[in-house]
Amino acid sequence: MIDHVDGAVIPTGFDVPVEPLRRAAHFSGDPGCIAEARTFAARFLDRLRTEWCATIGQPAEEKVLLVVSELVTNADRHSNGPYILDLEGTDDSVSVCVYDSSSALPRRFPKDPERIGRHGLEIVHALAAEVVVERVPVGKRVRAVMRLGAE
Repeated sequence: MIDHVDGAVIPTGFDVPVEPLRRAAHFSGDPGCIAEARTFAARFLDRLRTEWCATIGQPAEEKVLLVVSELVTNADRHSNGPYILDLEGTDDSVSVCVYDSSSALPRRFPKDPERIGRHGLEIVHALAAEVVVERVPVGKRVRAVMRLGAE
């Protein structure tokens, strides 16, 4: 930002982006898509570090990538078609949204260490500050907001 005082130009600090960084990718469900989604998310976090000067420690990055893995795995397993990973972030949070074609809302099962599988949404709820599941005209959207605060 620059202030003009009596005709003098005085720099007052760094300009920061006004709009959150946003990127989306479409995945077909072919083998390897989940790994591609994690790579896409890792690159997004790198851009967030560069463009927003976000401080994202290793634990926060691992949590975001785990949430991406869980949500795209669920979309891959339970929808009849492609899915979209939509990421939006600033210097303090990242929103992970996954859209798929199934209108069936995911179920969050009670904690049960004896259960094999079906822990995905439980993990997402444990890691995210906010989780929203809603139907959209062509299926559903699952959105998890992750805080990037100091670990």
